Amino acid sequence: MSLEEREDFMTRLRAALLPPTPDSPGENVAAVLYEAHPADIAEAMGLLSNEEALRVFTSLDNARAAEVLDELDADRARFLLDNDVAGRIATLLDILPMDDAAEVVAEVAQETPERAEEILVDLATRAPTDAAEVRELLSYGEKTAGRLMTDRYLRVAAEETVEGAFAAIRRAGPEVESLSDLYVVESDSGGRERLSGVVSLRRLVRAQPNQRIGEVMAREPLTVMVDTDRQEAARIIAKYDFLALPVLDREGFLAGIVTVDDIIDVLVAEFNEDYLKLVGSDAEEMDRRTPAQVAKLRLPWLMGTMALELVAGAVIHRYDWVLREVILLASFMPVISAISGNVGLQAAAIIVRGLETGHVRVGQMGRAVRKEALTALVLAAACGVVLGGVGALWSRHPPFGLVVGGAMTVSMLTASLMGTVVPIFSKRLGFDPATTAGPFETAFQDVIGFGVFLWLASLLLPWLK
Repeated sequence: MSLEEREDFMTRLRAALLPPTPDSPGENVAAVLYEAHPADIAEAMGLLSNEEALRVFTSLDNARAAEVLDELDADRARFLLDNDVAGRIATLLDILPMDDAAEVVAEVAQETPERAEEILVDLATRAPTDAAEVRELLSYGEKTAGRLMTDRYLRVAAEETVEGAFAAIRRAGPEVESLSDLYVVESDSGGRERLSGVVSLRRLVRAQPNQRIGEVMAREPLTVMVDTDRQEAARIIAKYDFLALPVLDREGFLAGIVTVDDIIDVLVAEFNEDYLKLVGSDAEEMDRRTPAQVAKLRLPWLMGTMALELVAGAVIHRYDWVLREVILLASFMPVISAISGNVGLQAAAIIVRGLETGHVRVGQMGRAVRKEALTALVLAAACGVVLGGVGALWSRHPPFGLVVGGAMTVSMLTASLMGTVVPIFSKRLGFDPATTAGPFETAFQDVIGFGVFLWLASLLLPWLK
């Protein structure tokens, strides 16, 4: 939906939720929702009260309600699961792919494990196989490939012909999540499957109809284990442009596949989490802790930042006589701090993301520092010249522009360096680089930037008046 379409949709939905009157019977909720995408419905429900969202949810048929449930945030999903029509939740989970169903149950289990167990018992009554699969997925670590995988994929034997493989594709039901690759398996006596190879749809199209799958498949495909970190799975998919990645169990048998749509969700979630950590806040921790616990979690980093900023305050106090002589200097201090801080946060965000995806390695710190230093030098020179020119014109004294431009250049270089080095050192020491980078980078660049700014001003003070 475009912005205008979203606004119109919300207006119609809110109007439909109002009690009807003789003069204004209103539009039916189900009619408003009829052509809306599940993701748009979930977004709209996030703007409604819990009671209004429940009315919307109960107006949906089971198939669309299941898709909406998968798109909702954790808090709203938990409320709906606790208050929806009795017995309906098991039906919705049965409709969802099992990896998505496991994610929904896991979100409930974070707050009320007893309710999550009730849901699984209800699901077992309706669909024992699905309930067992969800329990198996929940047995893997929260941030592992095993938690993301699905077993809804196409299997084919190596002896099958290409023509037979196409027939299998045409027979595939809507529950199959990926048709881009077929997985060549050999089953043992216990029904477990050993992965022999993978054949892509593109390769099938180019093959002869009577060729055997074993002749056209890719042997020894890249795989991950169920315990592999999901970010490593995301890195492999991104590096090789895969649409899906096979997952093996702890005994080496094929357990499922991780699809690219789930990986995109992971990357978005991890990016948002890392971005929040850069300013000293972990989204996941914030969501499940009490206000007192949240404050306790964030306080050490704020105290550390305060201590460093007090050093910046001491530097300013050391040169307060310079500010009294040339009060215009104070007008440029926020500009220098803000621009330098942004450069540092950009550098930190790039390094943190690089550490997570494997593009930046702890043992190659020199390479990362050199690259960022050259980038920062270009940025600092450009901003220094511009701000210096503004300062010279404003004050009508060229030396004033030299002070401002020089301080901006040094401050930006410092911020960029700290934004690059601090995350790498944090990673090497075992700390979370996303949590430590933001506060320390900002404080260090203030100390050095203000120090250089006021020191230069003190040297050139006779020419600044």
